Amino acid sequence: MKQCWRWFGPNDKIALGDLHQVGVTGIVTALHHLAPGIAWSEKEIRQRQNLLHSAGFTWDVVESLPVSEAIKTQSTDANDHLETYKSSLRALAKCGIKTVCYNFMPILDWTRTTLRARQPHGGKAMLFSLLDFSVFDLLILKRPGAPEDYSPALRAAAERRFRSLSDAERLTLKQTIIAGLPGANDTWTLEDVSARLSTYNAIGPEKLRAHLFDFLSEVAPVAQSLGLRLCCHPDDPPFGLLGLPRVMSSTADYARALAAVDMAANGATLCTGSLGVNAAFDAPEFVRRLGARIHFAHLRNTKRLDSHDPARPDFFEAAHLEGDTDMVATVRALMAEQDRRRTEGRADWQIPMRPDHGQELLSDRDSDSMPGYPLIGRMRGLAELRGIMATCST
Repeated sequence: MKQCWRWFGPNDKIALGDLHQVGVTGIVTALHHLAPGIAWSEKEIRQRQNLLHSAGFTWDVVESLPVSEAIKTQSTDANDHLETYKSSLRALAKCGIKTVCYNFMPILDWTRTTLRARQPHGGKAMLFSLLDFSVFDLLILKRPGAPEDYSPALRAAAERRFRSLSDAERLTLKQTIIAGLPGANDTWTLEDVSARLSTYNAIGPEKLRAHLFDFLSEVAPVAQSLGLRLCCHPDDPPFGLLGLPRVMSSTADYARALAAVDMAANGATLCTGSLGVNAAFDAPEFVRRLGARIHFAHLRNTKRLDSHDPARPDFFEAAHLEGDTDMVATVRALMAEQDRRRTEGRADWQIPMRPDHGQELLSDRDSDSMPGYPLIGRMRGLAELRGIMATCST
């Protein structure tokens, strides 16, 4: 697999030139300064591309070309935003960039409740706690209908937890959930989230899934004609929050979406950490079943913890080989898929991957790195993944 690295542009604290020492051979990035619904111009794309080329790298994957809330809810601006999305795809194709990752999560792209939870070895990792999320939902956001989503025992525990938090801790919890994690499409205020939630009052899972299929029916043929590969990232976490629907949380969800618009350009981003939060997920089976349509892989691991609701477990970002996903079997399945593609003569036989997320280790702890994107933690993960790939190649 092509060993890539997510880089957040000129404001990223990790210098591009240093990544040669890590063994990185490709870059995953995006024009994060452009809001959803704004067209990406060929000029801006080439500026970023030239910056990467000057450091000795190629721009291998766009992550993400964001899908706006207007498209997800099919509001009045949806058609204009669809045309803008197609325009951005055409500009990317002119610049020779082939792989485009996106997601279809409502409002919040991905959710954690603690950005730096101390680990037994002294490092730090991101964590999701359903109890802390219920504190936010019930007592900070005060979402109408929220009590119906939690058991009486959890509501009582949330009240106790809320009272134990200082004002500063409550503010940190709020900001962690809504202020935008690295790579998020939007940054919201509490008032924004409350207002946006009402736009989903009449949108359940089946309707949101229909909106996803409508989006794919519009953009996938354009991507196909341009030689591009679209790949949807799964829901993170893979269960409902804030009463919002989820439609890309399992292998079955992906199978439905790929069958609904059955063309090579409509593909999947395999994120082992996001999908792996669900105890029923089998990553090697995902590869065996849908491997031909995997255009990008996020190789990361999560570890489930006991929770007040088994269907919505607590979890933390584990070391790459130490979580609930069998990473060795997953990488072997991906390497076998590459071999199959090579035998078929596919030009896109090589799957771009990146070591997604990482614990803050050693000097990461003092570097003020982006949560989930430290240098040492990801470098350790890439080294471990590279070792698995080497054994598969012998």
